[in-house]
This record gives sequence, C-alpha cells and structure tokens, in this order.
Amino acid sequence: MNKAILRKVKGQVSIAILALVVLITAAIFAITPAFSRPTDPTSDADLLDGYRHVEVASVSDAMEKIAGQRTYLSHNMRPIFTSKFAGFAITVKLKKEENNDPHALDGMLAAIDQGGPNSVYVMVIEDGANIAGMGGLMGTAMQARDFSGAVIDGGVRDTAYLKKIGFPVFATGTVPSTSVGHYRFAGANIPVTCDGVQVNAGDIVAADSDGVVIVPRARASEVLSMAQDMDFKEHSMYAYIEKLKSIEEAVKKFGRL
Repeated sequence: MNKAILRKVKGQVSIAILALVVLITAAIFAITPAFSRPTDPTSDADLLDGYRHVEVASVSDAMEKIAGQRTYLSHNMRPIFTSKFAGFAITVKLKKEENNDPHALDGMLAAIDQGGPNSVYVMVIEDGANIAGMGGLMGTAMQARDFSGAVIDGGVRDTAYLKKIGFPVFATGTVPSTSVGHYRFAGANIPVTCDGVQVNAGDIVAADSDGVVIVPRARASEVLSMAQDMDFKEHSMYAYIEKLKSIEEAVKKFGRL
C-alpha cells in the first residue's frame, strides 16, 4: 500500500474514532443528569431528617399558622418513655365487636408486616381507653421492620418489654387488657380520627417529649420550613434573654414567642 492510500485510510479511521468519541460523550451527558441532580428538598429522606431535628412544638405552631388548624394530639397522648421520632403514618382502625373469630384481627397484623423503615403505626381503637391495642409482640415486629414508632388512640401493654427493646410508643394509657375477642379489624391505610385529629396514610407523624403532631403530606415541606425558622429564632433567643434579662426585648427583636 502506497503512502497516499495509507494516509487516506488513517484519516478515515481517525474521523470514525472522533465520531465515536463524540457519540459516547453525548450519551454520557444525556445520562448523567439523571444521576447528578441535587437532592430534592421535598424527598422523603430529607423531610424525615428535618422533622427528626425540629421541635414538635414548632411544627404545631407552624401548622396552626399555615393551615389555621390544630393537628396536635391532646395531653392524653403520652409516651411510655421519653422519645423523639418522625415517620409516615400507617393507619389502622379497630371496631368494637365481641366475637370468637380467630381471624378478626388478621388485618391489624398484616398492616405491620406490610410496613417498613420510617413507618409510624397509628392505631385507633373504638372506645379503647381500657383496651391495649398493642404490646410486646407487635412492638417487636415493628422494631424488626425498622418502624419509627407507634401512636395508639387506646391503651398499650407490655411496657417494660417495649422499654427494654427501646421501641417508642405513645398511647392514651397503660392497661393489661387485650383486644382479642372484643374487637374486629375495620381497615388499614384509611382516614382515621386519632385523639380528635384526622390522620391519612402517608401523613407525617412527629413526636417528642412535648407530644405528637400530624402534618398532611401535601403541606409537609412548607410546614417544615416554617418550623425550622421558628426553632432557629427560639434557640437564638435563649442567650439574648439571659444577656438582657428581658423576655420583652427578645420577643421584640425576634418576633417569636
């Protein structure tokens, strides 16, 4: 092969290689954005991280300002031990009904086994002040499945064991009774009224030593943003009050009480 032909072949190969490089580069740039976008501030992980670090009192205040409604549970809803958690609601409802049906509560258990990390078990027991809606066995299952916690509009039992395994539960009381034979499963992941507050599946449930608040999923991002701002102002006020020995001056400066 003479030199002219060789140069021509080399040129064609170079062009082909260049074209291939261009195509590969274009493909890479076309694919990369799908994997390199900044974290979505409204993603589940970011929301829960925010709610786990903000105070429930601030969340409650933010909900009242934004939605004009009370979404905190009453003073009757208390923790079995001091705890703080946030997660997405899995709702369960039990209806009062005397029965001998061994499957009457199957749906209650299935709801646990269908939950997972970041779930909060929100159970409403009809006239359940003196009925334990959950105990050590259900708590162990939730713990094993990495639930964030449980909120029971009714009683809880086996509290010593729940404390031992460190599974956080808020309930309206502690009682040794059982729901078996006295209640029937009435639905899961349906709208329920828990201690006077409506809860839908997927709503944010945030709890700490001050109590429990429910945030509708659709408003979770804006509520969190306002609650974080409230937290920042309040925490900034402590030193200001100590320095000036005046709460009036602090409120005037920060606009927060």
